[in-house]
Amino acid sequence: MAGGEPRVTVGAMPFALALTVILALLALFQAALILGAPLGHFAWGGRHRVLPARLRVGSAVSILIYALIDLIAWDRVGAVDVFPEPFSEIAMWVIFAYFVLGIVMNAVSPSKPERYTMVPVCVALAVLSFLIALGMGELAMAA
Repeated sequence: MAGGEPRVTVGAMPFALALTVILALLALFQAALILGAPLGHFAWGGRHRVLPARLRVGSAVSILIYALIDLIAWDRVGAVDVFPEPFSEIAMWVIFAYFVLGIVMNAVSPSKPERYTMVPVCVALAVLSFLIALGMGELAMAA
């Protein structure tokens, strides 16, 4: 492309794309919880089949956090240019730590369905965040 614009090629950013897909599915799950779906045993400690209002607010905040994480990941791989250069690089390491903490928190959940579902999801998100933080999956730039 002219002017040194990013050239998107198939497979240039598989880690960010995989992260986006998982976060989008989690956002749909959180939206279902907000709307009163009886899936509470998979989230927030599994104590409520249908989430109370305060946990529904938490689910709404989670969706916003997922969107921010996704934007930072796409910035880190070079698909968008939203944040200053060092921000997305450092933020991806913070996000990696956040998902590692998520592994631990979900592993000690009193809810067996939450443990069996969300621990593997957090492991996948942590691995993808780690690879993105390392700079893997960056877009190829035109010569």
